[in-house]
Amino acid sequence: MRIVAGSLKGRLLLAPPGRLTRPTANRARETLFNLLIHGNFEAPGLEEARVLDAFAGAGSLGFEALSRGAAHVTFMENWRGAAKTIENNAKRMGVEDRVRVLSVDATRAPAAAVPVDIALLDPPYGEGLIPLALASLWRQGWLRKDSLVVAEVAAKEEFAPPEGFMVRFERTAGSAARFIFLGRTR
Repeated sequence: MRIVAGSLKGRLLLAPPGRLTRPTANRARETLFNLLIHGNFEAPGLEEARVLDAFAGAGSLGFEALSRGAAHVTFMENWRGAAKTIENNAKRMGVEDRVRVLSVDATRAPAAAVPVDIALLDPPYGEGLIPLALASLWRQGWLRKDSLVVAEVAAKEEFAPPEGFMVRFERTAGSAARFIFLGRTR
């Protein structure tokens, strides 16, 4: 995996050992970040944003956000081996001061010190984890009313926003993934 664009473009990301994670493909990441940067819907900008990469795996979404101008990324990953890989990737790229790695389950998030502008959720497909994570992240102060949430699901996976959230935009990225942009209902 490589960073697609921005200040870290072309940098190699190490992946955790084994097959317990499913990194977002380069093309799908490019689609997602083009939508975040150039999308024609109201969303917080990526420049200087505070970002959460939940169910982070190797951290490809969070590192792409850093490369494209995010001020800070918090990674949540409950598998310690993957969390250690994220820490190693941050050191290799020299961005440790802009990164926080929490070895926690996003469905049982700890209290946030500061809410994020953008939350990127990429859980294992088909396990119904997005509603659980959103409830926990909201309850623990990770999200504000104007935070943007982007959830990655399998292209053909059924998805209904949980109570308090609405779908703002949706886009399929290739044959495997679909990005759902969510916001709070007012």
